[in-house]
Amino acid sequence: MESIKNYKPPDSSVSQARVLLIGQVGAGKSSFFNSINSVFRGHVTSQAISGSSATSLTTQFRTYSVRDGQGGKPLPITLCDTMGLEDSKGAGLDVNDISSILKGHVPDFYQFNPAAPLHAEVQGYRKSPGLKDKIHCVAYVIDACKVSIMPTKLEEKLEAIRRKVNLLGIPQLVLLTKVDEACPLVKEDLRNIYKSGYIQDIMQGVSTKVGVPLSCVVPVKNYSGELELDLNCDILLLSAVIQMFRFTDNYFDELSDRLGSTELKD
Repeated sequence: MESIKNYKPPDSSVSQARVLLIGQVGAGKSSFFNSINSVFRGHVTSQAISGSSATSLTTQFRTYSVRDGQGGKPLPITLCDTMGLEDSKGAGLDVNDISSILKGHVPDFYQFNPAAPLHAEVQGYRKSPGLKDKIHCVAYVIDACKVSIMPTKLEEKLEAIRRKVNLLGIPQLVLLTKVDEACPLVKEDLRNIYKSGYIQDIMQGVSTKVGVPLSCVVPVKNYSGELELDLNCDILLLSAVIQMFRFTDNYFDELSDRLGSTELKD
């Protein structure tokens, strides 16, 4: 936990790693924030609206800061929550809105409209976003129970998003949620996560479907029905945050390389 509290992004103008959570309705994006928040609060909390529903419970763009305990100082990470992806056209998060979010144009509390992507006239639209407003890492939140039955239309949406993210040089990882529901061995004991051949197969499958290396697939279990924290659950959640910090460092390395090559061309 100390390494998370003491993390500093490589650029001095940025105080927090800004991570965008993208995923299907009900995959656990809001629950992931609540779970990280719970670890640092010392008890299970639910600040972000989460639950199971056929359509997205998150309808606004929200940026969540995790605090070091009740009333503590903000930790060096901001988790950006989006409307859930849906496989039907004109429903859920619009792929075109993703570009605006990645580039830092979208204000907190922006109300998504699947029928009309964000435009520059929207109140609060950032016309000249700074580095601190941009997304430094993208995390695709995917339900381990639904990898094998992912609709083709959803795969296509993820592919379109991945292309946009790649163009901007933003590192990407997968948060594989609900691993305990997917595998009885893991439900019995979370420490079996890396021993389970079934979970390894799911990780391989999601790596192929989303188009990220296997090393970028991070299994986690969010807090949902629990009343008390569990150390093994905390370890997986904190490992995911550390991975996000490493990817944020990669973002700034890439940015530095891109700026260097631009200067050389000039």
